[in-house]
Amino acid sequence: MTASELAPLFRYVLVRTSHPGNIGSAARAIRTMGFTRMELVAPHRFPDREANALAAGADDVLEGAGVHAGMIEALAGCRYAIGLSARRRGVNLPELSPREGARQALDAALRGDQVALVFGNERTGLENEELAHCHAMVRIPSVDDFSSLNLAQAVQVMAYEMRLMLLGDAVPSPPPAHDEPPAEVEQMEQFYAHLAQTLDDIDFHKGREPTTIMLRLRKLFQRAQPDQRELRVLHGILADAQRMAHLAGEKR
Repeated sequence: MTASELAPLFRYVLVRTSHPGNIGSAARAIRTMGFTRMELVAPHRFPDREANALAAGADDVLEGAGVHAGMIEALAGCRYAIGLSARRRGVNLPELSPREGARQALDAALRGDQVALVFGNERTGLENEELAHCHAMVRIPSVDDFSSLNLAQAVQVMAYEMRLMLLGDAVPSPPPAHDEPPAEVEQMEQFYAHLAQTLDDIDFHKGREPTTIMLRLRKLFQRAQPDQRELRVLHGILADAQRMAHLAGEKR
């Protein structure tokens, strides 16, 4: 597949962007690298004249940008998502360099998967709950004493790395495919909600804080990348566990 054929499989997701100028600058950054799809999660101001001014002609990106209340909507249809973070946050995700992240993103696209590159708020970056929707985390190796990149600069770094990967001497053959494609992000979120509810129903946590165990389970299943048939089996197991917990409760 050519770079122009692969590029539509990538989307750049900006989460809780504070300054509309950064949206415009990010649109310009991805457009110069051959990408056009941008998704915005709860932007502070958009549309806005400042965004158009700093897009410097990348108006097609801004006009096509989706605006969403939450990340799940912005990631709809994706099977692989990478979150950009300036520092480690205690989230148990594989940490990649920009080039490694671009390589894995390309591998997913070569399988036909839609891929998201996710960027957080200018001041706080991605929160743990937002990173938890991602399969891996990329950290741009800036210096320790001045590590904060402007949002549009971070977008440019990743768009450039993706462009280099797409323009390699020869785009490699796709990696071995799953028997079935991995479940999409929103399907995984439905499963995580069912899993969390089941753990509550069977009193697994016994009064302990459930956040840590859910983050570890997320990592396990993100690594496994179950397909839709496997998810149906897992949902069935959870439903039976809930049914048995309900019956046990009635007998008390």
